[in-house]
Amino acid sequence: MKVDASHEMELKQNLITGADLLIKTLIEAEVDTVFGYPGGAVLPIYDALYRNETPFEHILSRHEQGSIHAAEGYARVTGKPGVVIATSGPGATNLVTGITDAMMDSLPLVIFTGQVAKNVIGTDAFQEADVMGITTPITKYNYQVSEIGDLPRIVKEAFHIATTGRPGPVVIDIPKNISANITLDDYEDDFYLPGYQPTINPNPLQIIKLADALSNAKKPLLLVGAGTLFADATEELKQFAESFQLPVTTTLLGLGSFPGSNELSLGMAGMHGTYAANMAIYECDLLLNIGARFDDRLTGNIEHFAPNAVVAHIDIDPAEIGKNIQTHIPVVADAKKALAALLNAKLEMQEKEEWMEQLQQNKRDFPLWYQRNESPISPQWLIEQIYNISRGEAVVTTDVGQHQMWAAQFYTFDKPNNWVTSGGLGTMGFGFPAAVGAQLGRPDDLVIALVGDGGFQMTLQELSVVKARNLPVKVIIVNNEALGMVRQWQESFYEERYSESLFSDNPDFVKLAESYGVRGVKVDQEADVRKTLEEIFAYDGPVVADFRVVRLTSVLPMIAPGKGIHEMVGVKK
Repeated sequence: MKVDASHEMELKQNLITGADLLIKTLIEAEVDTVFGYPGGAVLPIYDALYRNETPFEHILSRHEQGSIHAAEGYARVTGKPGVVIATSGPGATNLVTGITDAMMDSLPLVIFTGQVAKNVIGTDAFQEADVMGITTPITKYNYQVSEIGDLPRIVKEAFHIATTGRPGPVVIDIPKNISANITLDDYEDDFYLPGYQPTINPNPLQIIKLADALSNAKKPLLLVGAGTLFADATEELKQFAESFQLPVTTTLLGLGSFPGSNELSLGMAGMHGTYAANMAIYECDLLLNIGARFDDRLTGNIEHFAPNAVVAHIDIDPAEIGKNIQTHIPVVADAKKALAALLNAKLEMQEKEEWMEQLQQNKRDFPLWYQRNESPISPQWLIEQIYNISRGEAVVTTDVGQHQMWAAQFYTFDKPNNWVTSGGLGTMGFGFPAAVGAQLGRPDDLVIALVGDGGFQMTLQELSVVKARNLPVKVIIVNNEALGMVRQWQESFYEERYSESLFSDNPDFVKLAESYGVRGVKVDQEADVRKTLEEIFAYDGPVVADFRVVRLTSVLPMIAPGKGIHEMVGVKK
């Protein structure tokens, strides 16, 4: 049978590789930034990136961990999903820390991993890893593509799952033959997920119960987490708190959901929270949790957590309600919808002037404190100067440890989505690449990466990226020549046995930055801090600033392990 030549040409024009199909689907998903690193199993995808004109940018990291943390930072400040590409085997496994981090902190990511060809899966082929098995516990969902025609539908589903309900990471594992083979450019991408239907609107009866409880409370308190930010509910929260004069405390990840400088704000609660916030939780008679997950660093010993309170919990993830703390009034819903319903409810609040005065008195009597030091510099004072000179408007990213807690305590966040930190997993090396992603997502904003000298050395190779693209990220190293929080715990609980927590061989960070073509500065005198900060914030380009701070200083106040939220040490009147 002869095939008509024009029909044959038409068929050829409609042929497309799986990799081209993926690129086309990403364009249709309105992706504007992709973070990635090439390798053997994703060569067809990178070839398609080269051959196709795309409206999105590909950011070549210098390590896959840099890619995924940058995608997290991008997602956190934009609300859009971060997109990552990595090759099979070590490429995929290098993403595991970031995937887990995103899962614990509810960040929307769509991650494409290469895989060996289908016919050799399970044979221990070169650079084969069981990505499905590895990522099942640390993703919201994962896929392995077995047919080219399924790829567009799977990608569309993945973006939907990652960004709806409680956000989270979704992995799509693509065997090399799927991306390399040819198919017709004719596919279905409609999907129906009957088992995935997040509850958005609150049950009206639960809103009535909650409104009644609020009306009867004499010592109410709002505890606000990142779920409020993800729901874009900060305006509703502010209106709700101010309308009914409700005091507000936040979790670490909830900072910025309510203006920190507002009179109703008590600051951050938890292990290194303020005295006013923690005592409010201990003494309140109604605790309304909005979008927080009652993790152990917040609660301390749960026997002493809000012992006299009716506990209400608004969360889009029903699995979080009652998981750690007994909940009397559960409300499964999007925080924005729930707060809107409460604003429309009939609330007749009890007189609570004595309660409010008690909270304000605690704020006045037991503020956060520190000791000034001229050289080396007081780290808390350094954070305050960064806040003052940036006018509190910077996007601040951090690693984990002492500098993270000092930033949470002494940098006041009045606006949402300016605080980017690793909360649940506590990932060293997160802060700098997250700042890269944040700067790409918010190119006109000042982005400050507050990092420790330990964490910065885990992902500093991303200096190549900021240099290549002249991204004006300001890296501020809070350099105490130690793993600060490890050292603090060794001081407090291990009789000052500083086992492997003190550094004596740090590099010259100025020369290191300059070797990448990035401006570097070093400051060890308090008198030079403000001028240096003003100069580097005004500088149009990346900077690495090495600030030498007091080594043997601790984050206070602190709740020791096993202690209740009211049993803080390091509180000063």
